[in-house]
Formats: sequence, C-alpha cells, structure tokens
Amino acid sequence: MKTIAELIQRAKTLSAEKGRVRIAVAAAQDEEVLVAVDAARKDGLADAILVGDRALIGAIAKEHGIDLSNYQIVDEADVVRAAALAVDHVRRGDAAFVMKGILDTSVLLKAVLNKETGLNAGRLVSHVGVAESPNYHKLFLMTDAAINIAPTLQEKVDIIKNAVDCARALGIASPKVALLAAVEKVNPDKMPCTMDAAILTQMNRRGQIKDCIIDGPLALDNAISAESARIKKIDSPVAGDADILVAPDIEAGNILYKAVIDLGGARGAGLVMGAGAPVVLTSRADTAETKHASIALAVLVAFSQKSETLPKLR
Repeated sequence: MKTIAELIQRAKTLSAEKGRVRIAVAAAQDEEVLVAVDAARKDGLADAILVGDRALIGAIAKEHGIDLSNYQIVDEADVVRAAALAVDHVRRGDAAFVMKGILDTSVLLKAVLNKETGLNAGRLVSHVGVAESPNYHKLFLMTDAAINIAPTLQEKVDIIKNAVDCARALGIASPKVALLAAVEKVNPDKMPCTMDAAILTQMNRRGQIKDCIIDGPLALDNAISAESARIKKIDSPVAGDADILVAPDIEAGNILYKAVIDLGGARGAGLVMGAGAPVVLTSRADTAETKHASIALAVLVAFSQKSETLPKLR
C-alpha cells in the first residue's frame, strides 16, 4: 500500500465482505473520537459501543449531528471504570478492539494489561505508527513512540514482532525492518543500541525472529534512501526500502513520529499491538482524520488476528 486512503479502502472492503466489527470506546465523551467513530460507521468500517458519560456524549453528539440511536451506550462517568468496561466488552467478544477516548493512556493500558480481567496475551505491548509521507514511496511503520522508554534487547524482539504483525495485516508478507541508530557501525561502548541492532539482525538471519528481513544499525537516511545507501556503500536488502523503522528508545521514536507527522506533512494512524486485541491509542491532539485512519488500521489487524491461531485469554 502507498496511501492511507488505500488502507481505509481495504478495511472497508473486508468489513463489507466479512461483516462489521465493533469498537468499544473507553471514556467516549470526546469530540474528535465521536466524530471519527461516526465517520467510521458511515463508511461501513465498524460499529461502536460508547462507554462513558451519557450526558456529555449526548451534548457532543447533538452539536455534531450524530444520531446516537446507531450506538449502544454504557453510561459510566468514571474513566477508570469506563476503561474496565470497554475492555470487558472486547474480552467477552462483544467488540473486536478497544479505543481510547478522553482518559490517560496509563488508565486504559492498566485495564488492557490486567492479568485477570484484561487482554494480556503474554507479550510486551508497543505502539506502532503507520505513515503516508509525500517524501517516501510507500506506507511505512514506526515504533515505539509511546510506551517503552528504554527497551532491552528482548523487549526489542517483541517490539519488532508487534510491528511485523501490523505490517502483515497491511498485506506486507515479509516486511523490511530497519533498526535505527545515528551510525551504521557497531559501537558497543558508546552506542549500545548499535550492538542490539547487530544482535537482532543476526537473530533474524538465524530464524529466531521470523516473517521479516532485519538489518541494522542503519541511520535514518540509509533506511529510507537508496541513494544515501549507495553513496555510503551500504549493501543491504533493507536500505532505501524499509517498511518498518525501529527506534532505539522512546525519545528517538517519539521525535521521529512527531517530526514525520507534524513537520513532514505525513498522514498517520496508530495502534498499540501485543495485547489480545488491537488498541486504538491516538493522542488527544490528533485530528479526527488520524483517529479515523487508526480505526481502519485496527479493523485490518482485527481481521488478520481472526485468521490466525491466537492465544486464548483466560
């Protein structure tokens, strides 16, 4: 895929063929979220269960001409309980995924990752962003911009696997994964992330990380520009054609994601992967357009997960 529009169209096509899934929205009394959810319903992407303050949801719906008769509403003003209820709807199979409304990320993730009542699937969760940039020839994924602060080597394995699962839901059978650093040479003393990148690359070559092609360390320019890779004489199957950009830590990931979207003019979508179901976890500052695209991405991942054998939640 080359555009977010193609992503959305693919999700609409699958929804038409297989039947709409439902979203459980936690603390749904948020203007941009409700607009995005209603657009998704009208597009044929997904239906929704709105968990939140009924009065505030009603006021926002009235302002934007949203017909609430199209939705199941669960009245719960407390955001902690709203998060737990939304997650429970997914756990019970009433909805395919959960979406963040107007509540803190930590509150929603605590409900999602609760070992007894949540959607914990035994893997580290991580944020995956998808971007359509006017400066790149296809959609690409970025991780992790929002959750894992300073991931260990083993945590990076899970972060890569989560991004690969998301990429495969987009139809990329064997995504090319670039492990980003400031340089291409391994410097274990001063830049330990370069050593991690080299080890992860070797793990992939030996079949310990499957369904993708990994190379690193790679600087950003070499990951996305074949010309830069040529000039630097970097022989790599990933250089210049990366599908997934893996940042060494949250600072780099967050800056990369926001630079691409806010300075680079890219369109984006985002999810949390690694739980028993996708989690639409966009920023409160994100537009309804970004939230709408994120719903479409979650629909694709949800259908992809349905077609695979997943660990059952207890």
